[in-house]
Amino acid sequence: MEKKIALVTGASRGIGRAVAVALAATGCHVLINYRSGQKEAEETLAQVERAGGKGVLCPFDVSDAAACESAIAEILKKHQRIDILVNNAGIRRDALLVFMKREQWAEVMATNLDSFYNVTQPVVKQMAMNRWGRIVTVASTAGQTGLEGQANYAAAKAGVIGASKSLAREVAKRGVTVNVLAPGFIETEMTASLPREQLKTQIPAGRFGQPEEVAAAAVFLCSEAAAYITGAVLNINGGVYT
Repeated sequence: MEKKIALVTGASRGIGRAVAVALAATGCHVLINYRSGQKEAEETLAQVERAGGKGVLCPFDVSDAAACESAIAEILKKHQRIDILVNNAGIRRDALLVFMKREQWAEVMATNLDSFYNVTQPVVKQMAMNRWGRIVTVASTAGQTGLEGQANYAAAKAGVIGASKSLAREVAKRGVTVNVLAPGFIETEMTASLPREQLKTQIPAGRFGQPEEVAAAAVFLCSEAAAYITGAVLNINGGVYT
């Protein structure tokens, strides 16, 4: 994948950071997207460079359609193409639905689901024209099973699974693959507040996953070796029933 241009959203930490570093190690030039965590994004860039790769910071809010359109236009003007897109940016605003505020629902939908359209739509256009592209979206086991207190998050993640399957059918003949990763419990800042010891008893593997384990799957799906895989949902959850 040497010299491929890869855009990773939400790459300032966690799974996004691990994916950015792993893609850079294969030779990709990585565009490190983030919204507000500049210090964390700079650490991602430092890790990319330590891995022998190259990258650049690419700040914009994936929930803001106009900001996405402008940022992606600038990227295409500079690099002429985006070969790989990893839609990773996401947030949680947990609450039981009976207590959930409309803002909690709307914010999660904007960042986790609307962002799929905001970023993917302008990117996939030029992938189809170039007759090559890899789109990988990070969903969640919650989008397959539901989870108490996460009606908003689960709905958004289920939405990107459906959107990805539809898009995969639309662009397969243009050499563009569209796949989904569905991580279970992964050790990141997003899961830091969860009762880990209690949850481990529900995971057949008996542990939380590591961001690098998700990143390894992302790199494979972005490679030439995965050219015949599209519309797939790969579970990375330690054996949790879905």
